[in-house]
Amino acid sequence: MKVRFKEWDCKVLVKQYDNNDRIVLQLVDSETSAPIATATVNMPDEYLAETEVLIKDYSENEGMLAALVEAGIVTDTGQKVNSGFVQIPICIFNHIGH
Repeated sequence: MKVRFKEWDCKVLVKQYDNNDRIVLQLVDSETSAPIATATVNMPDEYLAETEVLIKDYSENEGMLAALVEAGIVTDTGQKVNSGFVQIPICIFNHIGH
């Protein structure tokens, strides 16, 4: 899977968080494989369906949600969870099994 995030052309690596096996989406540079960003956040106390992810769309990751939606990688459910002073979008990961 590929996505354009800010000035980078990225590959999306799909992994799992160690403590609960939820999906982690990590962006790396398409050419150098240098790490660019972790697109997801792990909130173990929040209920998520197996195909859902929490997208970090604030701070250095501002614009992440739009980039992932445009690339067809996630679908925004319109639901959010609160974390401190931010609301984190709940999205459906569209590529289970990839």
